[in-house]
Amino acid sequence: MRKWLPLTAVSLGAFMLLVDVTIVTVALPDMATDMNTGFAGLQWVMDIYALALAALLLGAGSLADRIGRRRVYLGGLAVFAAASLACGLATGPGLLIAFRAVQGIGGAAMFATTMALLSSAYQGRDRGIAFGVWGAVNGAAAAAGPIIGGLLTEHFGWRWIFFINLPACALAVWVTLKAVAESRNPHAKGLDLPGMVTFTAGAGVVTYALIRVAENGWTSAATLGLLGLGAACFAAFVLVELRTAHPMLDLSLFRSPTFVAVMAGGLLLSGAAFSYLMYVSLWLQSAEGMGPVQAGLVLVPLSLAAFLVSAVAGRLLHGAPARLSIGGGLLLIGAGALLQAWMLDAGDGWTALVPGLVLTGVGVGMATPPLAAAAMGTVAPARAGMAGGALNTARQLGNALGIAVLGALFQAGLTSGLAGSGQPHGTAEALASGGAGRFLAAGPQAREWVEAAFASGLRDTFVASGVMGLVGALVVVLLIRPARGTGASVPAQAKGSTGSTTERASA
Repeated sequence: MRKWLPLTAVSLGAFMLLVDVTIVTVALPDMATDMNTGFAGLQWVMDIYALALAALLLGAGSLADRIGRRRVYLGGLAVFAAASLACGLATGPGLLIAFRAVQGIGGAAMFATTMALLSSAYQGRDRGIAFGVWGAVNGAAAAAGPIIGGLLTEHFGWRWIFFINLPACALAVWVTLKAVAESRNPHAKGLDLPGMVTFTAGAGVVTYALIRVAENGWTSAATLGLLGLGAACFAAFVLVELRTAHPMLDLSLFRSPTFVAVMAGGLLLSGAAFSYLMYVSLWLQSAEGMGPVQAGLVLVPLSLAAFLVSAVAGRLLHGAPARLSIGGGLLLIGAGALLQAWMLDAGDGWTALVPGLVLTGVGVGMATPPLAAAAMGTVAPARAGMAGGALNTARQLGNALGIAVLGALFQAGLTSGLAGSGQPHGTAEALASGGAGRFLAAGPQAREWVEAAFASGLRDTFVASGVMGLVGALVVVLLIRPARGTGASVPAQAKGSTGSTTERASA
């Protein structure tokens, strides 16, 4: 069993960093009450972690290739553990958000190196087994996040969703030092710091602008100015990448319509399938009176369906064109969100969401595996690591931007649902911040307008998510084309290089 210790070390890190994307979801109402934070603060607690992952994945992979993957992985574990401790001890929302950003930096260092470490540790059949287990762990992390978060929050307090990382990190560090050998790329190039800075600035400014939309308005000078600044940062990123000798992201990859479609598909998949779960959790706990564990269980159908379908999709969809499997998955994701919008009315409970959550999960499981294969199949083997890293970046960025956009729509929907209820200004903000309980405690007459407000807000987020899914499906179907002389939707060279390139998807 000693030969599987490197797999254990890598899987522990991957599980922790991916669980922390979703584990916070069910703890948000308790955080809001304990730290007296508003809706924007809750959004940032979720968003800043995904932003840090998105912004630093490619750069962390390049650094690991240059100075050593084990070294960067261990450094990521140390940063992640220290930041987790700081998050659990945070005394205010500002500190919590800042430490969540640091936690995301550690997560990026871990995520960018896991597959490369496995690739160097195993060969042949063992390598296939290792990557199969690693993929299963990734899927299990998404399913386990809300449940683990609910159990810890309900029985020990929300701070334990961060403290639990400490023993896991300690174990991962010990196993890594004991069993994982160092590896690096002898041909690694320099680190693209200007690219990292401009991309991070652009993503951060745009996300900030979208989170502030509920307060500033879509057409305000502040919103338009921030979006313009974000666009300028992204333009600077493009110029940097075009002129540097060793770009973090080779923009020539975007000459391929298939690569463009895959990046757009990854971004829209995350935004459509996962970004609204934060607002569903707020509704379940603050308006429906559920505890964190119950709220976590409501979200399990999506994660479980995605896990099960992705496990069998490779066999059932083997040889199917990528444009159909990815596009079909995105179509189901969009349909699942629209089904939730159609079924949820004021006064309905959590059961109205289950069919749509299952349909969305099926779509996620159907689209995710071929997304990675298509991303790397469009490039030469030497660029596979960059392509895989770009896809992971797009997915994390899609989650971050999706939370921001849907948050603005959710709060606007709450305000619309309160029309005619006679409630004072600021009620929508209070509901969005998890404060429905105190209104409901005032008397049974509040139940009607609270439920109407949440139904309106959630329907708006579901409709927007549905549109994102459908747009993603359309982009994929229109842009991904079969290679000449093959029935597949990726170049023929991918068939001969899939095994090796997949192993470096996050390197």
